[in-house]
Amino acid sequence: MSKRQNGRARATAEPIRRTVGGGAAELVPDRERAHAWSLLIDGAPQSHVDLDDPAHLDFAYQRRLGHVIDLAAPPGRPLNVLHLGGGALTLARYVAATRPRSTQQVVELDTALVELVREHLPWDRTWRIKVRAGDARAGLAKVPQGWADLVIADVFSGARTPAHLTSTEFLAEVRRALRPDGLYAANAADGAPLAFLRSQIATVRSAFAYACAAADPAVLRGRRFGNVILVAADRELPVAELTRRVATDPHPGRVEHGRELADFAGGAPAVTDATAAPSPAPPESVFKA
Repeated sequence: MSKRQNGRARATAEPIRRTVGGGAAELVPDRERAHAWSLLIDGAPQSHVDLDDPAHLDFAYQRRLGHVIDLAAPPGRPLNVLHLGGGALTLARYVAATRPRSTQQVVELDTALVELVREHLPWDRTWRIKVRAGDARAGLAKVPQGWADLVIADVFSGARTPAHLTSTEFLAEVRRALRPDGLYAANAADGAPLAFLRSQIATVRSAFAYACAAADPAVLRGRRFGNVILVAADRELPVAELTRRVATDPHPGRVEHGRELADFAGGAPAVTDATAAPSPAPPESVFKA
């Protein structure tokens, strides 16, 4: 039987492998969901897509970003969303499924990865998703002022966030692209001693009036390496509802905000282009079964 049927990849016994710009890409079938796949780059999990149910978010960090999407506006209202980093377009698919008629732009540097996803994990052509090839910050600079209701930054070179996407100058471009009541959400990854995370919290707090962070409590305590979702805006955030949703996830998390978030940053300075560095590489043990 073909791996593709009715325009959908089939979860066969064999993974699909290809070399892309970011390294060795692998699409691994989900044994519990007939048309679901995980995308790995050099062994690091990047995305999970269920072609039968684009509203399904399997990875914990993507579920938390899904909550941000849900709370960005009243349910069902279309949004203008800019995705910096495409992966398998999991979050763009989620927006299209939960907020029909949304307009989305995806900026992805790895054109070979986009072609792999387009071939084996095709998305509905009626969805208003435009994928642009290029660097995330350069793509951001091309977005019209005040266009976006939501900007999501989920960019990794290998398993590290590039330095030029961690600075106050980068966030100034994000604020320019956002509407006055728009939201910014970023996926950051760190482990003990959490110096990178503290600096990113300080940077986001210096750029926006309100900020919060959502993550597994063990990550926030520095007990293991993992993902932290940073959310920021120049309007008050829906912290209470986000906290409730994150706490009731299959892998429950915690939300820090206000004074607790400032204390967590511990006086770390905001990052500028002159001082920026990539996020730390995860320990090899993180992705071992």
